[in-house]
Amino acid sequence: MKLSSCMQRFLEYCEIERNQSPRTILNYTHYLDRFLNFSGDIEPSAITLNRVHEYRLHLNRIKDETGESLSIKTQTYHIIALRAFLKYLIKNDIKTLSPEKIELPKIPSRTVEFLERDEIERIFSAVDVSVPAGLRDAAILETLYSTGLRVSELAKLNRDQIDFKTNEFMVRGKGRKPRLVFLSDRAANKIRSYLAVRNDNFAPLFINFKGAKTKSDITLAEKRRLTTVSIENIVRKYSRLAGIVKKVTPHTFRHSHATHMLQKGADIRSVQEMLGHSSITTTQVYTHITNQRLKEIHKKYHS
Repeated sequence: MKLSSCMQRFLEYCEIERNQSPRTILNYTHYLDRFLNFSGDIEPSAITLNRVHEYRLHLNRIKDETGESLSIKTQTYHIIALRAFLKYLIKNDIKTLSPEKIELPKIPSRTVEFLERDEIERIFSAVDVSVPAGLRDAAILETLYSTGLRVSELAKLNRDQIDFKTNEFMVRGKGRKPRLVFLSDRAANKIRSYLAVRNDNFAPLFINFKGAKTKSDITLAEKRRLTTVSIENIVRKYSRLAGIVKKVTPHTFRHSHATHMLQKGADIRSVQEMLGHSSITTTQVYTHITNQRLKEIHKKYHS
């Protein structure tokens, strides 16, 4: 069986047996296609350490349309996908290179960019809430900060998901894992104010106000749903209006949510659950926050 056929079987396995998300499968397809284009449609047994070495050199030398090279992180994603594929082949008794022989590159420690509380308030204050679009934008910003949602999770929200009696709702994050999300009273009130000016019955929670006023067309409703790019532009717009110099994205609000929770005493396991991280290792990017808090506690009692 040739490499292309094996890759197709692997992707079907990821979809059916592993129940992985469409986004994950799309990423695997992209990364493995790059290896296929580099190696040609060879037999899996022809994958050797030397061929993988040459492939890694190839990845390191690729330039995009702007002349930029692939980051170490992106190169690592390619190798992770290749190792997952090789592991699948071995599991199915197809002769190939053992994935354990391929070492992953060491990625530099990740740094977290977050906003101070006064910067968050400056962004909130930059919104003109006298117009419907402003009420919507205020609700988006408050919800991002209150919940720490990923921008994709926010964009998928429907208005009937939110229980205003308990100020909570369920989302399905990465890996389609469900988790309970909590709204602050302030964020819930912003959403209520925004929904009060809506004159439609569209399901999406956050929509644009430029479309027709049809109230029941499901197809049109989805066209009116704000995209992740639109939400990113909204965040960028108000951070600029607020005079924030640093780059601000929806993920910056997610980092700020987690950082401020830890600074106020939340334990890292609780933050892990609230962010929807499957592994505590991912949440440990915030360890510098907890370490600083522990240092202050130690100094207080051992000065």
